[in-house]
Amino acid sequence: MSNLPRSQRVEAVVLRHSDWGEADRMLTIFTRELGKLRVVAKGARRPRSRKAGHLEPFTRVALLLARGREIWIVTQAETLDAYLPVRDDLERTGYAAYVTELLDRFTYEEGENSSLYRLFVEALERVSTLEDPVPAIRYYEIRLLDLLGFRPELFHCVHCGNEIQPEAQFFSALLGGVACPRCGLDAAGVRPVSMQGLKYLRHYQRSSYAEAMRVRLPDAVRPELEALMQHYLTYLLERGLNSPAFLREVRRKYTGD
Repeated sequence: MSNLPRSQRVEAVVLRHSDWGEADRMLTIFTRELGKLRVVAKGARRPRSRKAGHLEPFTRVALLLARGREIWIVTQAETLDAYLPVRDDLERTGYAAYVTELLDRFTYEEGENSSLYRLFVEALERVSTLEDPVPAIRYYEIRLLDLLGFRPELFHCVHCGNEIQPEAQFFSALLGGVACPRCGLDAAGVRPVSMQGLKYLRHYQRSSYAEAMRVRLPDAVRPELEALMQHYLTYLLERGLNSPAFLREVRRKYTGD
């Protein structure tokens, strides 16, 4: 940290926190200016702490950080958006946990990435406000993969390179995209994908958010796309995500899905 300034103002979202020492809190945050960071909020667990209420997960905050010996220290915190609907609705909580967990699992402390920060904040805003946030989450997944360098190939067969025709196909997580029926039929580790499901993934991949949301995502396609994205993301991360299980339990209890 020797080349960094002694203090730094940042805009950030709190990804997670844990207890540290007797009264402190260790935070993992994603900032607009410095990317992902671990910081310490000293005294944040004390009952009279002024910072504690501003440092909960899924909170967008303005922070003043002071340079410590090995880690940044939070000296000031102000809430910019608490995304209150997320805290009042378990399903929205699950969606917010999901978009946050994806960002957390895929990123490291490797410097500024304002495009990733903007995508993440927009996803939290949509989860907080939209009556139906599911299409926005599928869009977030596709865009996140783009920005991280894992853009799936959806227009040409990942085996033979031929253009994908309007028929049911296969998806290979290993090769990162769609395999045509001839190549995918006997390939290991592939899963089927309908032409309709592929159509919506393509639409999200090549459209702006406004354009993508002009076309309604049919109920019949939603389970297929969710399962396909979970399959690919789990393969890339080499382990499962925690938040989808929470979401499934919430749906089972409260919506009957």
